Amino acid sequence: MGDFLVELWAFMKERKKFWLLPIILMLVLLGSLIVLTQGSAVAPFIYTLF
Repeated sequence: MGDFLVELWAFMKERKKFWLLPIILMLVLLGSLIVLTQGSAVAPFIYTLF
């Protein structure tokens, strides 16, 4: 996983694609939010956001 992040950062730095960083961060945050709340009582409230 660490190698992937290093290669991703090198790609963004070399190609000047820093606009990808907020998109990737939001996808990771939303994905982890869904996975972490999947079995909890908060899940119905999270799914109403989407």
